[in-house]
Amino acid sequence: MSKSTGTTDGPGNLPVRPEAAAGRIPRSRMTGPQRRSQLIEVGRALFAMRGLDGTTIEEIAASAGVSKPVIYEHFGSKEGLYTQVVEYEFRILLADINNALADEAKPRVLVERAALALLTYIEERTDGFRILMRDAPPSQPEGAFSTLLSHVTARVEHILSDEFARRGFSAADGAMYAQMLVGMVAMTGQWWQDARQPDKRAVAAHLVNLAWNGLTGLKKEPELRSEP
Repeated sequence: MSKSTGTTDGPGNLPVRPEAAAGRIPRSRMTGPQRRSQLIEVGRALFAMRGLDGTTIEEIAASAGVSKPVIYEHFGSKEGLYTQVVEYEFRILLADINNALADEAKPRVLVERAALALLTYIEERTDGFRILMRDAPPSQPEGAFSTLLSHVTARVEHILSDEFARRGFSAADGAMYAQMLVGMVAMTGQWWQDARQPDKRAVAAHLVNLAWNGLTGLKKEPELRSEP
């Protein structure tokens, strides 16, 4: 007589699965979109900590509780997963900054909103920011953060050009000053991701203080005072 592999303690003496008998509940099966989202979350944490080259497909699979073929099925490769993680974070940060600049306001207020949007993203999605600052994915060889800054600079250039024209300055100089302003905010954000002191509102206030008070005293024809 063959022996049952389960116990017979269930209702009506029906066999009980071993994991149920041990008090374990089998994990529910994820849908395709749920699994894809899970892998992106797991990948983001590992890529932020170790980078693209320092993370193996085996580590990703083990952390997600799946086999390697599942990752290949969804993303094709480790690089494919990394690209999706970068593009996901890129869209979130770009949307946050675009939303900060969307409503009509005085230029100074728009700069405040943009600085706070970046610092809030860093505060809430630190792993995402670390990834944007790291290895460039194949889809963005120039670097994801550089690409994002180019988008933001174009928006800020438009804002500054209008302000420069209002003050009688050359609107064409707005492009150069937009690069300076966005670069200043971006570098401060990189510093603050580890420092975290003072709080983000204080940092944004200091940024705008330097940027806007500098713009207030701007000269039409600046000259260097150092010896040639």
